[in-house]
Amino acid sequence: MRIVSICPSNTEILYYLGLHEHVVGLDDHSDWPPEWQHLPRVGPDLAIDMEKVAALQPDLVVASLSVPGMEKNVEALRERAIPHIVLNPSRIGEIAADIRLVGEATGLHKQAEQLASQFAERIESIRQRTAAFSPRPKLYWEWWPNPIYTPGRENWLTDVSEIAGAVNVFADFPVANVKATREMVQERDPDHICVVWCGIELKRIKRETITDRPEWRDMTAIRQGQVHLLEEGLYCRPSTRILDGLEQLVKLIHP
Repeated sequence: MRIVSICPSNTEILYYLGLHEHVVGLDDHSDWPPEWQHLPRVGPDLAIDMEKVAALQPDLVVASLSVPGMEKNVEALRERAIPHIVLNPSRIGEIAADIRLVGEATGLHKQAEQLASQFAERIESIRQRTAAFSPRPKLYWEWWPNPIYTPGRENWLTDVSEIAGAVNVFADFPVANVKATREMVQERDPDHICVVWCGIELKRIKRETITDRPEWRDMTAIRQGQVHLLEEGLYCRPSTRILDGLEQLVKLIHP
């Protein structure tokens, strides 16, 4: 079977399912796992080059709708009649469902069921560990700085916050992504600021970009030095790696 992944989180699920010899192409942003970095690239996940995809003669393309703008990739796959599946999780429980879906499409039902169950069990284990933590700190997640985008209620980072024994300060918005302002963040006065700019390497983000915002100088998180620059690959991608992000977050906010 020849498989092409056109989203980093899909690539990670394929890796965990052990499909090493079957994956023949990746999108440009799939930077994990290290041992797949030699594979042919088919363009950035929001502008996939379908000519390159077709040239790889895939039996299956694993597409995604996890980022606004990916719809055109799915339309192009349909137009060309390239066999594909589409993953579109918003909540953390849907990641397990996606693992099962990929398993069905690749004939790895048993492995997928096992991996999905392990994923759910680890989440439950972390949830039980943090259940007694009190008080539950308020977290502000920043996807993007200008304009500010932050996860709302219908997003896996709201689940991640809750499982880690905390609260997402924008969980009152019944959407996946909230276009916010600095003033809106200031009003919610988070205890921790978690910076996970999508697609931006950690080394390119400067803490002062956050701490020097004049509107935020009196915020609890800024005053207490609780500004965390986090690896976006462990938080912004709905794959099994989010468990590593969860463990890291628990240590960070409940030292």
